[in-house]
Amino acid sequence: MDEARETARPDPAALLKLAAGEGRGKLTIFLGAAPGVGKTYAMLARARARRLGGTDIVVGLAETHGRSETAELLEGLEILPRRKGEHSGRTYDEFDLDAALARRPAIIIVDELAHTNDPAARHPKRYQDVAELIDAGIDVWTALNVQHLESQADLVARIAGVPVRETVPDVVLQRADEVVLVDLPPTELIQRLKEGKVYLPENATRAAEKFFRPETLTALRELALRRTANRVDDQMSDIWRQQAVEGPWVTGERLLVCVGPDALSEKVVRSASRMALGLNARWIVLALMRSADPILDADRSARLETTLVLAEQLGAEVRRLVADDFVAEILRVVRRDNITQIVVGRPRAGGLVRLFRRSLADALIDAAPGVGVHLLSDASGPVGLRLRPRKRSLPQWAAAVGLPIATVGAITVLGLGISQLLALQNLSILYMLAVLLSAILAGRFSAMLAAGLSFLAYNFFFIEPVHTFTIARPHEVLALAIFMAVAAVTGTLAARLREQIERARQAVRSTQALYDFSRKLSAAYGVDGALTATTAQLHAMLGLPAVALAAGETGGLELRVAWPPDQTLDDIAMTAARWAFDKKEPAGCMTGTLPNVPYLFIPIRSDQRMAGIAGIRLDAAHGPLSPDEDRQVSAVLEQAAIAIDRARLVRENAQAAVAREGEKLQSALLSSLSHDLRTPLASITGAVTSLRQLGDRMSAESRMDLLASIEEETGRLARFVGNLFDMTRIESGLLKPRREPVDLRALVAGLADRMQRIDDRLTLEISAAEAMPLALADPSLLEQVLFNLLDNARKYAGTDKPVSIYIRREANMAVISVTDQGRGIPEDELELIFEKFHRRAKGDGRPAGTGLGLSIARGFVTAMGGTIKAESPAMRKRGTRFVIRLPLAEAP
Repeated sequence: MDEARETARPDPAALLKLAAGEGRGKLTIFLGAAPGVGKTYAMLARARARRLGGTDIVVGLAETHGRSETAELLEGLEILPRRKGEHSGRTYDEFDLDAALARRPAIIIVDELAHTNDPAARHPKRYQDVAELIDAGIDVWTALNVQHLESQADLVARIAGVPVRETVPDVVLQRADEVVLVDLPPTELIQRLKEGKVYLPENATRAAEKFFRPETLTALRELALRRTANRVDDQMSDIWRQQAVEGPWVTGERLLVCVGPDALSEKVVRSASRMALGLNARWIVLALMRSADPILDADRSARLETTLVLAEQLGAEVRRLVADDFVAEILRVVRRDNITQIVVGRPRAGGLVRLFRRSLADALIDAAPGVGVHLLSDASGPVGLRLRPRKRSLPQWAAAVGLPIATVGAITVLGLGISQLLALQNLSILYMLAVLLSAILAGRFSAMLAAGLSFLAYNFFFIEPVHTFTIARPHEVLALAIFMAVAAVTGTLAARLREQIERARQAVRSTQALYDFSRKLSAAYGVDGALTATTAQLHAMLGLPAVALAAGETGGLELRVAWPPDQTLDDIAMTAARWAFDKKEPAGCMTGTLPNVPYLFIPIRSDQRMAGIAGIRLDAAHGPLSPDEDRQVSAVLEQAAIAIDRARLVRENAQAAVAREGEKLQSALLSSLSHDLRTPLASITGAVTSLRQLGDRMSAESRMDLLASIEEETGRLARFVGNLFDMTRIESGLLKPRREPVDLRALVAGLADRMQRIDDRLTLEISAAEAMPLALADPSLLEQVLFNLLDNARKYAGTDKPVSIYIRREANMAVISVTDQGRGIPEDELELIFEKFHRRAKGDGRPAGTGLGLSIARGFVTAMGGTIKAESPAMRKRGTRFVIRLPLAEAP
C-alpha cells in the first residue's frame, strides 16, 4: 500500500487542464433555481466584503429590478458607465465591454449571464462578453438561473409551461471555476413575490399564476441542486487527480448519440446532454447520412447544422458519417471509442411500417449486445431519420409531373402503332422505358408516377376488354402486378443511380477545383500571389465576393486582395477581421462575434502560425454556407495556409541568405581593413617618426629613402580608398561611364609608363594588330581596369618574368589580353576571383591586396558594355590570362 502511494503520480490530463487556466481570469457563477432567490444580492454583498479587504472590484452591470435592498448594496462600489445606444426608435443602455477591458479591474461583476445583447454589440450574447473578459485575465462574477441552461430549456418549458428564449451553453457552467448556489425554499420565494420583492405588483400576479407555483419551483430547485452537486463532484475529482490522490475511480460511461436532418434530433441531443451530465460521461454526436440519399435541401441542411452546433455548445464531440449500412458503421464506432450507451430517436410509425420496415433502434438492440440502447420517441408524429420529399419549385414540379405524362403518352402512341403492324405479346416492356427515363431525368417521384401511369395506360389500351379498366383474364392481373412491382423497383434503382451519379459529379467537380487551385498556388509568387489565387477560387466556387487580409510590414492586419476588386471593408468589418485573426476563430456574419457584419471572416491557419484571414460576403439569398461548401472552403484555406507558409519561408530564407552574405562581406572588409590599412600606416608612421627624431643625424640618401617609402605607402592607401569608393559607386548604381572612341594602343602605352614609375622591375611586352580600330569605352575606367590587372600580376606572378599585353580584333569586338607567367589559377576559382574580398595566397602563403581589384574591373567593364573573364592556359601549365572584350566604335 505504501509503495503504491509512493509511486502514485498526478493525472497528466488533470495537470494540463490546470495549466490551461494560467494567465486567464476566473469565472464565478451564482446559480439559482428561479428569479428572486437573491443571486444579485449575494453577489453584491460578497463584493462589498472583498472591497473592504482591498480588492480592486467594480460593477460592470447589476440589475436590481427595483429591489431597494439590492440597490443599497451598490453604494460604495465603483460602477462602470453603461453604453448608450438606439435601435428601432428605442434607446437602451448596455454593458460596456470596451470600458471594462480598458479599466481592467481584478474582479468585475456582470449580471444576467443569459442576456441577449443589442445589435450594435460586438457579441450577440453576454456570456461571450464574459468569455472575452476572462481571456483578458479579468475575474468575472455573474448570475444565472438554471432554466437558462441550454440542456434544461426544453425540460423547463414542459415543467413550467413557459418557453425559455435566452439560453447559455452548458459548457459555460462546466468550465466555471466556482459555482455558488443561492437557494431559497419555494414557500419563502412565493412569499417574497407576494410582498413585491421579486417583481412589480402588476407583474407579480401573472408570475404567480404561471411560473411561481410550488410544484414548478420545487422541480427547478431540484435541477439547480443537481447541477451544482455535479459541478462540485467534477471539481473534487479534478483536485484529487491533480494531487495524485488514489480512489476508486470509475472508468466512466461513453455515450454515442445518432442524429439526422430531422426535427426529432434536437430533442435527442438535449436529452442526451442531460444524460451525459448525470453520468459525468463523454459523449459523441454522430450525424448519419446514406450515400444514396438525395442531396439535402436548404431547410433540412440548416436543421442538421443547427443540431450539430447545439451539440457542440452542450459539450459534445461532433462527427459526420456517410455510409449505406448504418448499423455496421455505428458498431465500428462503438468498438473503436469504447461506447457503453447509444441514444437514438425513434419516430412514431404505423402498424404497416413497423411490420415491413425494421427501425434503426431495433437493429441496434439486436446487433449490439452489452451496449445500452436508449430510445427517444417523438409525440408529434413520424419524423425521425426518415427522409421527406424535398421541396421543389414550380418549374421543378412541372418537370417532375410533365415528364412521366409525356413519356407514357409517347410510349402509348408508339405501342398502338406497333400493335397495328405486329401482334406483340410483351408491349408492357416498352413502358419500362418511360419509367427509366423519368427516373434518370427527374428522379424517384417521377419514376413512381410513370410506373402508375404505365400501369393504367397498359390496362386501358392493351388488355381485353380495351378502353376499360376491367381485367377479364386472371393471369393478366398477376402480369400487371408483376409489371407494377418491377417498374417500381427499376424506377427506384434508376433514381438512386441518378442521385449517386450527381453526388459523384459533385465530388469530381470539387476534386477538380481543388486540383486546379493547387496548380494555381504552385505557380503563385509570394504571399500576395497566394492570397489572390485564394480569393479568386472562393469567388468562383461560391459565386460570392471574397477578400483576403494578412499582416503587413508593421504587423497590423491589412486588406491585401479583394475579388471582385471593388470590395472594401469599413471599420466594423476590419474590427471583426482583427478579432478573427487575434482569436483564431471565425467572426462576422452568422457567428457569435459582430454578426451584423456582412462578411464571414475565417482564419487561414497552418500548424505553425496564422497565415491570414479570408472574408466571404454572405447575403440573405445565399444564407449560411452549406456543409459541402463549408468543407470545400476549409480545404481551400488549408492549401492556402500551406502556400502562404511556403512563400514566407522562401522570403525568410532569402533574407537570411542576404544577411549571411552581408556578415561574410563585413567580416572580409574588416579583415581587409585591418591588414591593408595597418601595414602602410605602420610604414608611414615609422618613417615619419624616424625623420622627426633622427632627421638631423641622417644622411640625405636615408632621408630620401624614407620620403620615398612614405610616398609609396601613401599611394597604396590612396589606391585602397579609391577601390572602396569605386565599389560603392558600382553597387549603388551611381557609376555612369562616358563611352567614346578610344585608341587602345595609346592608352596601353601611357599605362606602361605609369607602371614603370611605380615598379621599374616590371617588364611589359605589348603587341597590337595592324590597323586596329578604335574601341568604344570610358578611357579613365578602362585604364583603371588594366592597372588593376597589371598590379594583380605584379603581386602574384612577380617581376622576374614579363607580362604580355596583346590587342586584337574579333568580329565587331576589340579584345585585350593580359597574360602573366605566375602559378596560374585552378579552374574552380576562375569565377570566384571576381567576387568581392576574394583573395588568393601569394607564393609565401599570405593573401595579397584587398580582394576588390578584379571585382571593380568586372564592374567597370560591364558598365562599359563589355565582358571580362579569366583563363589559365592548359598548355603551359602556368600563368593566367585575363581577356577583355569591348565593342568597336562606329566612327573610324
